Amino acid sequence: MWLSDYQKAGIAFTAAGLFFFVLGVFTFFDAALLAFGNILFIIGITLIIGVQKTMVFFSRPAKARGSLCFVLGIVLILLKRSFIGFALESVGILALFGDFFSVILAFLRSMPIIGPLLSNRFVAPALDRLAGVRILPM
Repeated sequence: MWLSDYQKAGIAFTAAGLFFFVLGVFTFFDAALLAFGNILFIIGITLIIGVQKTMVFFSRPAKARGSLCFVLGIVLILLKRSFIGFALESVGILALFGDFFSVILAFLRSMPIIGPLLSNRFVAPALDRLAGVRILPM
């Protein structure tokens, strides 16, 4: 599957948003960096999946609590209440994107350097539990 130019730009915006968000956390919850990271992340997600699908994703009734926490967290960060906003936004991110953690873990395990580390018999069970991976008994 080929990516359009909008989707390529969306990936760059999302990566930059995550970078600034992490940088904001490392600089003791700098509100400007966290806000910039949030804005870039939302623009990136919108460019990747489109405006309509983004609205549908954030307005699903099953994930309403996660969307509300995410949006209130962003608003609190913009109002310079960065630590409380970060905590609330983290709850929202876990509620909204928690279903993707098992997919992300499977992708990381297929990578050359990190894969063997994440598949280690001591590390794998803990990561599977955190990501919610269900292993069927044989």
